[in-house]
Amino acid sequence: MTILDTGLPSTRQIQALIKEGKEVQVKLNTEELLIGKILWQDAYCICLSEKGTNPTLIWRQALVYLRPTE
Repeated sequence: MTILDTGLPSTRQIQALIKEGKEVQVKLNTEELLIGKILWQDAYCICLSEKGTNPTLIWRQALVYLRPTE
């Protein structure tokens, strides 16, 4: 069982983006660029809500980068 390490800076930064409701750009290793708000994270995935679509589960290993749009 893998536990989300809340002491890691990356975990804390994503939690701050969730709390603040900031929109983010997420680039995947497939070259796809997604824009939306992160609803939650766990040790394996993040859940991204894009406008007008159902939430998308993204495996952490598929991420190239994640950054605020502002």
